[in-house]
Amino acid sequence: SPDPLQLMTIAAPAIHDVAKRGPSPYVEFVKQQPLGAISFVIIVLMMFAGIFSPLVAPYDPLTIDFASILAAPSWEHWCGTDAYGRDIFSRIIYGSRTALVIGFTSSFVGSTIGAVLGVASAYFGGRIDAWIQRFIDVLLAFPIIVLALVVVAAVRSSVLFDIDVNLIIAIAIPILPRVERVVRAAALSVRFM
Repeated sequence: SPDPLQLMTIAAPAIHDVAKRGPSPYVEFVKQQPLGAISFVIIVLMMFAGIFSPLVAPYDPLTIDFASILAAPSWEHWCGTDAYGRDIFSRIIYGSRTALVIGFTSSFVGSTIGAVLGVASAYFGGRIDAWIQRFIDVLLAFPIIVLALVVVAAVRSSVLFDIDVNLIIAIAIPILPRVERVVRAAALSVRFM
């Protein structure tokens, strides 16, 4: 059988290394960015509720109940009911699916196109850079809401998997110029180093 003193001397450096490491990076993030941590928890809860909405929602969001029209919040209906007697809490849970898909998709599309335009603008330079920058200036000239309304009105309505593609485009376009400017500036700084 091994000597207990020998086991303690083998285990001592490992214990010392654990104590030297310090707090977890997750704990550090929560300390430095409490709002970011709270936002992350809310988004994860929304994703969980959206994915498992048939299991989480207490009622069917489309069931009309004329007996409980405009009911106040109660233990039966946590957020009350609407003008058709539908449970508002259940409708919020089911609506989180659409909100998250539209939010993530439009952010991804706007950021990707903006990054591609920014890199292309910095890489090619000259006339191509000038043309891309004038296009970005035009997009930045409009207020975000006006630009989104113009896109929704101009583009033909199309629905894919029960999600309005126009809405994704309308949210992605205002993201595009801001990402393009940041990526172009970063690419130019790397190019001329």
